[in-house]
Amino acid sequence: MTRQKTYLVISALGEDHPGIVNQLSKVVLEHGCNIEDSRMTVLGGEFAAMLLVEGKWNTLAKIEHALPELERHLGMTIISKRTGERTTRNNLLPYAVDVVSLDHPGIINNLAGFFAERKINIEDMATSSYAAAHTGTPMFSVHITVGIPADIHIAGLREEFMDYCDALNLDAVLEPLKG
Repeated sequence: MTRQKTYLVISALGEDHPGIVNQLSKVVLEHGCNIEDSRMTVLGGEFAAMLLVEGKWNTLAKIEHALPELERHLGMTIISKRTGERTTRNNLLPYAVDVVSLDHPGIINNLAGFFAERKINIEDMATSSYAAAHTGTPMFSVHITVGIPADIHIAGLREEFMDYCDALNLDAVLEPLKG
C-alpha cells in the first residue's frame, strides 16, 4: 500500500540578499523534509520563493513551528499551507505557449482570457521585460505551460490562437511540451 504524501507549500517574500535560499533549504533539511518542487526569483529588489516541501505530518508541523523565527531572522514575509498530492487528469495534453511582443499593458490578461474562455488551465507561467538588441525597444516575453483537454481539436485551437495573437500583434507559438 502506497502512503499518501503530505506537503507544505511555503511562500517567502522579502528584500533580496545573499543566503536566503541557503537558510530556507537548511530549515527544510534540518527537519527531515525534502523540497520536491520550487520557484525562486528576484522581482525588482524583492526575492520571492515558493517551495513544495514533502515530509511526514509531524516533521511538516515542526517546520511550520520554525517559520515565525525564520521570518524574523530573514526579514521576510513567510506563509505556509498544507496540501496533498496533486490530482492528475489523464485527459490533458501538456502544451507550451511562447509569446514575444512590444511591451504594453494587457498582454497577460488577453492570453489568460483566451485560455479561460476555452476551459484550458494555465499550469505555469514566466514573464520578462527586456530591451530589444540594437534598438532598445521595450519588449515582453511570456512562456506558459497549459493543460489542453484531449477532446479539443488541437489544429483548430492552434489556428484560433494564432489568429487571436496576430490580431493583437503578438508573435506566438503553441506546441507540445517537450520533455
